[in-house]
Order: sequence, then C-alpha cells, then structure tokens
Amino acid sequence: MSVARAQTYPSRTVRIVVGFPPGGVGDVLARLMAQWLAEELRQPFVVENRPGAAGNIAAETVINAPADGHTLLFVGVNHAINATLYEKPSFDFVRDVAPIAGIVRLPNVMVVHPSFAATTVPEFIAFAAASPGKINMASAGNGTSAHVTGELFQIMSGIKMVHVPYRGGAPAVTDLLAGHVQVYFGPLPESIEHIRGGTLRPLAVTSAARLDILPSVPAMSEYLPGYEATGWQGIGAPKKTPPEIIGLLNSQINAGLEDPNIRARLSGLGGSVLRGRPADFAQLIAAEIEKWGKVVKAAHIKPE
Repeated sequence: MSVARAQTYPSRTVRIVVGFPPGGVGDVLARLMAQWLAEELRQPFVVENRPGAAGNIAAETVINAPADGHTLLFVGVNHAINATLYEKPSFDFVRDVAPIAGIVRLPNVMVVHPSFAATTVPEFIAFAAASPGKINMASAGNGTSAHVTGELFQIMSGIKMVHVPYRGGAPAVTDLLAGHVQVYFGPLPESIEHIRGGTLRPLAVTSAARLDILPSVPAMSEYLPGYEATGWQGIGAPKKTPPEIIGLLNSQINAGLEDPNIRARLSGLGGSVLRGRPADFAQLIAAEIEKWGKVVKAAHIKPE
C-alpha cells in the first residue's frame, strides 16, 4: 500500500508555498528546487508566494492543506524565529509541520558604509562602546534574520545600537548606501555586489568560518568566539503527510543538491548545502527555535 502510494505520487501539480514576495533569495531557491523536482518526478512543481506575518501566513496555508504531499512549505530560519516572536500563533510549527529536507545554509554579513570610521569588528565595537545610541542598525523588519543577527552581536559584544526596521532588505540596503544608517547584518546575496563594487565595506561574515566567496573577510567568531548566525532554507509538509512521500521527496531533494548546476548556484550565493534525512532537518529546526527564542526574549523583540 505504502509502496504503491509512493509510486503514484505526485499525481498532479505540487505547490511549494513561499512566505515572501517574488524575487527574493528564498523565492529564487524555491524555484530552483521546484524545477529540479518537476523534472525528476514528472509533474509540475509551482511556487506560490503567500507573503505576510514573516512567513506565518504561508505556514498556516500549508498546515491547513490536505496532507498528501501536493502542498509543501518552503521553510526558513524565519519560522524558527517566529515560534517565539509570535506569542499566540494559530499553530505550533514543530507539532504541525513535517520536515522533509534542508537545502542550504546562507550566511549574513556585517556591512557598513565605506565612510564609517571602523574598518574592523574590534574598531566597530570600540566606537559603539564610546558612542552609545549613536549607531543606527538597519534590519529588514522586526524579528527578521538581519534583526536577530544584529541583536546577537549586541548581546555578545556588550554594545547598544539603535534598531531601525525597514520593510525588507532592499530599502535597508538603499538607506545604508545613502549613509542614513551605519550598519546592516543582512543576507550575503543582498549586499555581495555592493561589496564587490566597493560601495559597502564588509566587516565580518556571520558563518562559523570564513567563506570561499569572500576569503579575506573574517568570520565574526574570530572576534566573538561561539558567534554563529546563518539563515537556512528547506522544505516541509503538513504533519500527517505519509512517510513514504516524505522519504521520496527527501531523496529527490538530496539528489538535487548533488547536481553540479544547483551546487554552483548555491555556492554563488555564498551558501553551503544542507543534505540529510528528515530527522536531521527536524533537529536543526528545534535547535534554531531554542537559539533564537533566547535572543528574541533577551532583546524584547515584538512583531510589527
């Protein structure tokens, strides 16, 4: 029975619901994996953008869909943050979403305007300590990855900056380029071209180690031991989705992560692949919920 069900899946178009507008990094990655799955499983896999509430609207859409593998959720670090950020959500992410497979880890990068006095993280910390409340830290919005990454930096360095939330990463970068704010801890793909062009200065990447794509930029952990803050992406499904369907999708996604073209795209974004079993992805989600829950509480972050 279970073998037959896996053999007949998918029987029609599969939706991958993304909680952000088209054009962002998550949307691009979802479409990349959708194309791979469509070619391998010979049914259309389409991306459906359902932005709002930092990905909670997309999650709720999938959780309430039939658990037959034809509605999937593009899962990200935002969902782990939301588990604490939203005090009374209509669902419990761990209880209601079945992890299928991770896809990629994506580091953030600490960038400043080239005119800013500090050229290293220690200089930045010293400047901030001597000028409390004088540095404006941009983010893509309250509780976003850029926000909590910056808050973790403040907690571990002991400094205090003024948080300036924007409605997305693009306007945050625009104001940083104009000098209206001084620092941004955003996803690397948002600022990589500005870094290469010299219009933004990178002080550190937030991954545990340096990146091949930016070998001269230190990892934050070189200055703040134990510091690590990366975004990550993967695929989930409604909780009661049959395990044989989850297993099939897991194996196909892992196969896609071995494809040279997909690996090249991920590497070009500064990402590292997240191959593994559904249990491995579940373990990552649980650990990230705990980690970012502590930061959300310590920094008293509230949703917008």
